[in-house]
Amino acid sequence: MNAVTEYLERAGLSGLVPPDLVAACRDTLQEVAAATAVPVELEALYHYPVPLLGEGGACSLVNQLAPEPYDLRQVLKAGPATEYRLAVLNALVEVTQQRAAIGWLGVYQARTSRSGRALIKLAYRGKPSRAEFPLTEEFAAYSNNSTVGLTGQARLIADVGAHQRQGGSYYNCDPAVQSEACLPLLDQAGRVVGILDGEDSRLDRFTDTPLAWLAGLALVAVQWLPE
Repeated sequence: MNAVTEYLERAGLSGLVPPDLVAACRDTLQEVAAATAVPVELEALYHYPVPLLGEGGACSLVNQLAPEPYDLRQVLKAGPATEYRLAVLNALVEVTQQRAAIGWLGVYQARTSRSGRALIKLAYRGKPSRAEFPLTEEFAAYSNNSTVGLTGQARLIADVGAHQRQGGSYYNCDPAVQSEACLPLLDQAGRVVGILDGEDSRLDRFTDTPLAWLAGLALVAVQWLPE
């Protein structure tokens, strides 16, 4: 079993996307990683705006930002090695978002923060969103990100509205989101070390090519998570 087939099987994506298409996307992203250089402006790698959080940790309106940006140096050891990895992850996310033609994409790593074990957002493209998703059963009850982070099984939602009407739980910070794909990042032993999350304002966006790009990103991004 090759790496692509093994990942798709472990993540619960077998039969949903052609392995050869995933492999092609992975190969392109590996070339992107190899060509990435650390930018001169390093602060942008560590800081990003986040929305205010409401009662129970729910997001406020997207345009209501917290007064201070999130600082990844709270959870990462700053230095050249980390900066290189963050630069690569940002390049990978940017290319994947463009090639998959989706509205939002982020890569998260499972780490211990001040509030406990959580998924920490390392790189993203799109509107500001929360930085940490607690890795707890309580939070997973309404968060796909946390659910995937705990189970290692991908979750695809073709129609967010229908999902909610049918009783499905959903953590929603942006009412424009109509479909979502959340995939695990798995190490060589099959352990969950992070996730990636894609969102779009169109229904049923995450099939075929967009899903192949996300799976390709999952295979490459896991190699560039900070230590």
